[in-house]
Amino acid sequence: MALARPENLKFKFIDSPDLKSQICDSVLRQLPKWFGIESAIVDYVNDVKEMPTWAAYYDDELAGFLSVNHPFQYSSEIHVMGVLAKFHRKKIGHKLLLVAEDYLKLNSVRFLQVKTLSPRREDENYKKTRLFYTSMGFVPLEEFKTLWGEHNPCLQLIKSL
Repeated sequence: MALARPENLKFKFIDSPDLKSQICDSVLRQLPKWFGIESAIVDYVNDVKEMPTWAAYYDDELAGFLSVNHPFQYSSEIHVMGVLAKFHRKKIGHKLLLVAEDYLKLNSVRFLQVKTLSPRREDENYKKTRLFYTSMGFVPLEEFKTLWGEHNPCLQLIKSL
C-alpha cells in the first residue's frame, strides 16, 4: 500500500465512551511491540472513555486512533495513540494528529505534550515513535527515570500549538 489516498481516509470524532474503549482495545492489542503490558492496555481502555478521541479509517477499515487528556485550561496531552502496523508510514498518524491539533486550537489549547519511552532505553520501535513526534514539531522537555519504573524511563515531549 502506498501513501493513503485522501479520498479513502476518514477521521471521526468518537462520542460513545464504549466505542472509544472498543477502538482503543482493538488497536492496542494489535501493537504488542508498543503496548505489551496487559495492565497498561486495560488502563488505557478505561481512561479513554472520558477523553476526546478520534479514529482514522481507511476504506472504512479502522486504521488508528488518538485520545487526549486535557488536565489544564491551556494544555493537553496525547494520552494514547496507535496506528495499526499495516498503516505505518502512510501519513495516517500525521493526519490524525493534525485533526486533533485543530480541535485543540479551537478550544484555546496552547501546548500539547506526549510521553514516550526515553532513548536511554534502546528500542527500535520507540525510536521510530520519537522520530514521528519530533517530525511533527515536538521537542524533548524532560526525562523521568522512574515514572514508569526504572526499566522504562519516560521522555516528555512538548509542542506549542
